[in-house]
Amino acid sequence: MSYYRSIKASKLHRHCESCYSRRCRAPVEIAVSCVIISCRALCGATFHLCKEEEHALLCPNEKVPCLNVHYGCPFTMCRSRLATHLEVCPASVVCCSVEWNRWPLEDIHNDFYINILNEDKDEGALDLSMALRDQRHLCTRIKMKSLFPELMDQEDEPPPPEEEGAVGGEPYSDGVEVNGGSNDHFGQNPTKATKNENIPEEKMAASSENSIDRDKYDRYEKMFSKERGGCRQAAVEKDDKKEKDGSSKGQRAGMVENSRGSNEGSESGHAPWQKGVLERVGQELTAQEYNMYIVHNGRMLISFGQMPACTPREKDFVYGKLEPVSLDSMTIPLGSYKPPVSYREKRRDRKDYSKVPETESKYTDTSDLDDIQKMDEMYATLLCCAEKEIRGHKICETVPIDGLFVDIATQTYSFPTAPYKHDTSLADITTDKKSKLYVQTVTESISARHDPTSCPFTFRCGHPFRRDEYPYHYKNVHADIQFSLDGWFEQRCPLAYLGCTHTRKNFHPFSQKAVVTYHQDLSTFSLKPEVCGSLTAVAQLGPQEMNEDSLSCLPYEVLCHIAGYLDSFTLSQLALVSQLFREICATHLQERGMVTLKWRKRSYSHGGSRWKCTKVWEFSHLFSKVNRWCFNDDPSMSDHLKVCPFYQREIKTERIAVMLKD
Repeated sequence: MSYYRSIKASKLHRHCESCYSRRCRAPVEIAVSCVIISCRALCGATFHLCKEEEHALLCPNEKVPCLNVHYGCPFTMCRSRLATHLEVCPASVVCCSVEWNRWPLEDIHNDFYINILNEDKDEGALDLSMALRDQRHLCTRIKMKSLFPELMDQEDEPPPPEEEGAVGGEPYSDGVEVNGGSNDHFGQNPTKATKNENIPEEKMAASSENSIDRDKYDRYEKMFSKERGGCRQAAVEKDDKKEKDGSSKGQRAGMVENSRGSNEGSESGHAPWQKGVLERVGQELTAQEYNMYIVHNGRMLISFGQMPACTPREKDFVYGKLEPVSLDSMTIPLGSYKPPVSYREKRRDRKDYSKVPETESKYTDTSDLDDIQKMDEMYATLLCCAEKEIRGHKICETVPIDGLFVDIATQTYSFPTAPYKHDTSLADITTDKKSKLYVQTVTESISARHDPTSCPFTFRCGHPFRRDEYPYHYKNVHADIQFSLDGWFEQRCPLAYLGCTHTRKNFHPFSQKAVVTYHQDLSTFSLKPEVCGSLTAVAQLGPQEMNEDSLSCLPYEVLCHIAGYLDSFTLSQLALVSQLFREICATHLQERGMVTLKWRKRSYSHGGSRWKCTKVWEFSHLFSKVNRWCFNDDPSMSDHLKVCPFYQREIKTERIAVMLKD
């Protein structure tokens, strides 16, 4: 009431504002009270006349739009039915998030994977159809630049965008980048060229490697002077506190004098740009002071090339003086050291570590090997992706296994279509090649080991459905069919490892005779009903013997009635037949369809662009709901084994002597 009172307090009477009695008998007076009325929507509520607008905000029988009106729902209903409507709201769309992994084959020359490609892919096995679909999407998402940067065409790569207004964007002439700048060795800076016009060419050539940018030098000189002042003041305060320690006071005074007298050409100060500053600091300062110097001036030391950006861990700090210990003073006898047990468990095949053969590092050219010249580009790329995903590194990288052993691997790639362009994908180089199967027909569930967002072998369903359709989609498509293809819903011959491609679908819907098929272009399952022989014969007639558009000759009302028995997937395909059937399917959109938001990028003539959202009505890919499955009447797998060409029985006719023990 506080919000309502602040907005419309002038419309309420003094008595009505605090009166909540349904049987109020206060007399009607101007500016004091008004008459008691009942709700016009017949919800049963009674209130003062001036509170009618307030009651409309809470009345259960008030007509209000759907909560998803901004997402495209056109329905208006009573407020009491909003919760029930959300279950069937066309704008309440759920996107299927079921994911699975599919890994590459270990042997693409297996007879089984070669023979199954000769089957009819439209009416063939479901696991093969899904594998080919996933393989096509896998080739599209893999970019050659991320795996083989050395095989890319450098000329076709677009130049990196230049950042304007970045502080410290210019690098030094020795190639050290500062704040993401680019190296000037590849293009001379015109401002630097004007400053060095009067310098002879011989001196320019001699000092090109060690030249200093004066502008940057002045900036760092100003920055270091401020730090010098702070250090000087800190040293003075520290000396005042420790007057008794004369030696340390004299040493710090010498440090201050050295910092005051340091300049560009001197080699005795502690400025980060001076040559050999780290050697002098390491000799003159203690280990603690040396570490503090590195912490405060590390960035400038890296910028001026005094130290590398990444150093080994053992060289980061100085731990004072370390004296070697003689072997005579050690309590452990020489040669009795053994590796830890944790390392030995990872190398159980090597019992005696003293007998490990010596290794020698050599560079070997493998370009003369025939296998490399005949390497399949797609197979090699998928293996590299699998190695990087499963083991965390590329095949050609040197990876430490544990504290004692290191795997050193080198791989040479010779692809016939290299070099590649900067945006080349695996699908671009395998478009004109013969179709082969490179991924397994068996899927694997998602585990916490692999990140679905970055793993190239992770696939997602991603189909949108209405909220009331999603439970049937998950049950029929994923739980009943997809995750049961390995030997339950679809059964392969036990001799498939020898090359037999025979399959048997064990189930069909209980309510109707239909065959489950998979559409690779739409990435969805569907039910294909089995029709009688007479209808099949009519469908095989020629255009002269049968009217091709006989269905369209039916009355419009009859066609709309027939369309009401079709599932959502059939309606989506029927709408693509003709304009007539598109209009017929549109009559079922609000009841059976869904509205989704489609984002499109619109470009303008002035060069700008923006994303615009449009509301699109469509049907989902849900086939007829199947609550129960039953076994097919097809011959069993044992009947197939009697005629399987890969089932060769070996009959033993010769007698075998058997020796019996007494």
